[in-house]
Amino acid sequence: MKDANKETKRSKKPWPTKKAMEQVYAMKLWGDNNSNFYSGEGSHHPDIVTPYIETVRAFLTSFENPLVVCDLGCGDFNIGKELLRHTKKYIAIDIVTDLIKHNKETFKANNLEFHCLDIAVDQLPAADCAVLRQVLQHLSNAEIQNILDKLAAFKYVIVTEHIPEGDFIPNKEIISGQGIRLKKQSGVQLTAPPFHLKVKEERQLIALSLPSFKGMIVTTLYRMF
Repeated sequence: MKDANKETKRSKKPWPTKKAMEQVYAMKLWGDNNSNFYSGEGSHHPDIVTPYIETVRAFLTSFENPLVVCDLGCGDFNIGKELLRHTKKYIAIDIVTDLIKHNKETFKANNLEFHCLDIAVDQLPAADCAVLRQVLQHLSNAEIQNILDKLAAFKYVIVTEHIPEGDFIPNKEIISGQGIRLKKQSGVQLTAPPFHLKVKEERQLIALSLPSFKGMIVTTLYRMF
């Protein structure tokens, strides 16, 4: 991989990400599937969803004592609902207020919590494992850096990103919103510049290359310091 050109600047200011994501759902920019809250094919296509759920389930059930999981960007919860039963507690977070309200009304469990938070700005709940599934790819580098600064609080972090196949320049800057870096022949690589995420262990859990989707959808497990 080649290095990105620009350094990320840390920032604590709010971004217009909340409005952008509210617009995504209000205008059904990721499709509708006969629902007002639909997180797109990446959260529903069985060729993507089934292997992911099986892989993460295997990780979660490998522990004698179930983990507390914090889902940072839970979307419509189509995937989280399949992992919930394998956790001590599942804390599902999203930035869209109406989406979280809908999820609270739709999904009920004793070990389930929903919170509306901006994960780049707000304090995150305590948990053993953080899950970020195709979330960072929609965010600016400054927002990503703010999130990474908080990940040391978790023992495990599972990150899924849609990246180009083959060689590419990682972490090109984008404006937060519906789109991702794939249009710039780029993708998020947390251990590459400008982020340089420091971890005890990095292990690829699954990489999906599907004919109907450009690039690859890669899920990586990080064990944090």
